[in-house]
Amino acid sequence: MPMNADRSDLADPLRELALALRRFADERDWGQFHAPKNLAMALSVEAAELLEHFQWMGEEQSRRLSPEKLAQVSEEMADVLLYLVRLADQLGVDLAAAARLKMRANAAKYPPDRARGTSRKYTEL
Repeated sequence: MPMNADRSDLADPLRELALALRRFADERDWGQFHAPKNLAMALSVEAAELLEHFQWMGEEQSRRLSPEKLAQVSEEMADVLLYLVRLADQLGVDLAAAARLKMRANAAKYPPDRARGTSRKYTEL
């Protein structure tokens, strides 16, 4: 079920974006195509298109993108965000709240004194 729109939604940029995407889809009668499974698949495709820009680059190259490449990457990142926000809207998920909850879980899972400077999971230390 999509999120309900109220005045407080306009104070949250993600909710504001969700409302704009909902209007965009409604104006085009695209809701029929926006089942959560379809949006998740489209999100995956867009994430792969983002990844494609970094394929075969070294780590340092990936940190120093040309302005042209950065513009292309930015566009793919926007596609990923738009599909994610649309999916969250369709499922009634508050993305900001979900992200805060996940960050708290990660903080507990990876305490700084056990995780600092390593990419291994702290349970492997």
